[in-house]
Amino acid sequence: MQTIRQLHSDRIHFNSLAQLSHVNGLAKPFLQIDRMHLGAHNKPVKESDLYPPVKAYLQAQGYDVKAEIGDCDLMAIRGDEAPVIVELKLTFSLALVMQGVTRQSMFDDVYLAVPVSGDRGWKLRYKDIIRLCRRLGLGLLAVKADGVEAHLDPSDYQPRKQKRRIGRLLKEFERRVGDPNKGGTTGVKRITAYRQDALRCAMHLDRDGPTKAAVVAASTGASRAAAIMRADHYGWFERVERGVYGLTPKGAEGLIEFGETVAALKTAKS
Repeated sequence: MQTIRQLHSDRIHFNSLAQLSHVNGLAKPFLQIDRMHLGAHNKPVKESDLYPPVKAYLQAQGYDVKAEIGDCDLMAIRGDEAPVIVELKLTFSLALVMQGVTRQSMFDDVYLAVPVSGDRGWKLRYKDIIRLCRRLGLGLLAVKADGVEAHLDPSDYQPRKQKRRIGRLLKEFERRVGDPNKGGTTGVKRITAYRQDALRCAMHLDRDGPTKAAVVAASTGASRAAAIMRADHYGWFERVERGVYGLTPKGAEGLIEFGETVAALKTAKS
């Protein structure tokens, strides 16, 4: 089954949904990608400015369209098909999403319609918007200066679990000692299990001087000590000779900077 975006990329256009249904053999065809002019307004200034182009867009697909049916901004019906509901907002917001979710308690085919300008906001948020709408089973219509475009159709969504990523997160949880970070913070250096292992290596080198990586791994319990010191992501280690590493001045500073974590690691080891 081709999606709207696939049809768009293949440059296939249809004059009516009947043609789209005939080609794909769909009992309930998608809204066709088409463009209906926005009219005099290049940029909508109120929600009602979105109604005429969206109405014209749906009418071109053979729908009978009416506004403000109960709490619905727009309801469209074609023949014996189930109603299509469209909620209009000037920006993509939580309020719009909540309206759409509320309409889903009554109707299956619910679209959110928002104006799209050439600014960076839409482009920066586009993937997140599509991901959220797909997750919630909501459709998305973009109202542009040159027309209306369907970006997503309502459908049931079953996310694929990212097993490898889940495995990495669970491993991080298991390896990390204590709970050294504060949830919700930004712009601070995270204490990860990797950083804790690097600190273990630095603590050993600070105490015993340049040491073979195998000895550091055995003494600290950091099985990846050799890889950590060789990669030297933090600038804490220097290769003295083959398989032997020492602590750099920056590494000594790191032990002071992360003093609380160092103390916690010493306590956990004892």
